This record gives sequence, structure tokens and C-alpha cells, in this order.
Amino acid sequence: MRVIICDDQAIVRDGLAMLLKLEPDIDIVGSAEDGAEAVEMVADKKPDLILMDLKMPIMNGVEATRQIVTKYPEVKVLVLTTYADDEWVFDAIQAGASGYLLKDMPREELIKAVRGTVAGKTYVDPSVAGKVLEQVSSRQTQPATLITGKLTEREVEVLRLIAKGSSNADIADRLSLSDGTVRNHVSAILSKLGVSDRTQAAVIAIQHGLK
Repeated sequence: MRVIICDDQAIVRDGLAMLLKLEPDIDIVGSAEDGAEAVEMVADKKPDLILMDLKMPIMNGVEATRQIVTKYPEVKVLVLTTYADDEWVFDAIQAGASGYLLKDMPREELIKAVRGTVAGKTYVDPSVAGKVLEQVSSRQTQPATLITGKLTEREVEVLRLIAKGSSNADIADRLSLSDGTVRNHVSAILSKLGVSDRTQAAVIAIQHGLK
């Protein structure tokens, strides 16, 4: 896994690099001190994932994430935040970030988040997730029909449960479906909504009043 670390503090970049370099399957291919440098670095380094700080000079992590995801949709972005109540996390979700973690998380969780995100999963620190959903809920919602028209009745049911934070196993139990059927529904929902992970699907659901 090819990883770029983007943070305006050298001590944070060096610390993260030191932790990640201990893993034989993780290769640190670049280190950027602001978002603009990270955007320029992607074309040359071709990373699988970027660990992205939010508040940086020249170009912040939200704008950098937006540009990178737009130009290089195959690149995953894991947002780094210092505080669980960072208001910028919601903006990072809308910009296309695939995961969100606190900088003081245990090393084991950091490795898990990196590997999982590269594999297409979503990692959201629980203390960050609550704040994100709170922010989404407080924003103006769009008519539910804008997305329900794209989904089957069953997919709408599944999406509502995703928005509540239910796992596939929970959804299967609640709707009396097999795990495989739920996975198929989730894949169809992500495809129809044009998003890459459950977190972004949940955000869209809540914005449209499906909760």
C-alpha cells in the first residue's frame, strides 16, 4: 500500500511515518506539509491512500481532498483530526473523504484504518461519527423523493438503517434477510447514489430526511 502523509506539523508527519513503516505492506511514498503540495504529489507518487490533516496553510485538507478525489477517484483519503468536535469533518465528508480518525488513536487502530480504507472499507472514529451525524442533521435537508426515486422500496429500508449506524448483520436481522442479500442491497445503494462508502450514503440519507 502506497501512502502519502499530509500535515503541516513535521513532528506529526514523522511520527505517523515511523509507525506505518513498521508494517511490511505499507510504503510511505511522500510527505506533504500542506494540501497544495499533496495535490501535486499524487500524480507523481500514485498513492493508494493519503492521510490528510484538515487545518493547514496555503490549502486546507477539505479543498485538497475535493481536488484529489475529483481528479483521482481511485485514491482514498483518510482525514486526520485533533478534536472529536472538529466542524471541518462534515465538510471533508462532502468533499469525498473515505474515513476519519483522531490523531491520538492507538497504533493498532491506525494500521487497521489504513488497511481497511485501502481495501474499500470505511473507518470512522466513534467519537467523530457522533459529531458528524449531529452536523448533518442540523443542515437543511433535501426532498426525500430526490433519492427514493432512484431506489427500490427495500433499498430505501436498508438505507434508513445504514443512516442509523446499523451494521450489515443488524440490517439482516431487522429485515429478515441473509447477509449476502444485504451486501447486495448495500452495493446497489452505493452505486445508485454515486458514493463509495456507507458513511457518505448515510450523510445523503440524513440530508434527505431518511433517518
